[in-house]
Amino acid sequence: MTITETAPLSTEAVADLAARFRGQLIGPADPGYDEARRTWNGLIDKRPGLIARCLGNTDIVAALAFAREHELPLAVRGGGHSVAGYGVCDDGVVIDLALMRGVHVDPVARTARVQGGATLADVDHETQYFGLATPTGNVSSTGVAGLTLSGGLSHLRRKFGMSVDNLVSADVVTAEGRVVTASANENPELFWGIRGGGGNFGVVSSLEFRLHELGPLVTQAMVLYPFEMAREV
Repeated sequence: MTITETAPLSTEAVADLAARFRGQLIGPADPGYDEARRTWNGLIDKRPGLIARCLGNTDIVAALAFAREHELPLAVRGGGHSVAGYGVCDDGVVIDLALMRGVHVDPVARTARVQGGATLADVDHETQYFGLATPTGNVSSTGVAGLTLSGGLSHLRRKFGMSVDNLVSADVVTAEGRVVTASANENPELFWGIRGGGGNFGVVSSLEFRLHELGPLVTQAMVLYPFEMAREV
């Protein structure tokens, strides 16, 4: 296997970004770079020029501006579970939301505000304390944002719909660096767009979900047949 070296970005440019960035900036020469660029799909082996682990919207705005100013490829990583490897790129900037995993549950309104780097396990851990749930996927390590923006199929879909059906609103950082809310009443066209109208509308930094009463005990049954009965089934 041939390993292609990633061209280092300008030290001065990265230093300028670091001065207005509160999260972690990881380059090819930094410890933990290989771990930070790794995705769930081991077949994806891309080497970004800079990984920007953001702590909030202001960091996302700064990283977007850096990529735009230097005309660099850009990828957005949520939970890092993208099979196609969309959360990483070669020689560009990865906006990594791994440090943004907060989940706030409002048990009265039955909603949850979930940051863009949270996994399904993060959401379930907080919502189940109140006996509530929202349809997410079936693998706990999956990122909530990527799953939802792609539809989101789960064991709960027949009762409560898909993940995207339960999306109430989202905070989106647009390409020009504006932080806006998308919902049925606020920026409705953008809300339509992120729920299946296309891609690359911006970075979804947090999502608000509708919750439903469920659990903590859930019974599941599966009907399995032996291979010999395949034709009959």
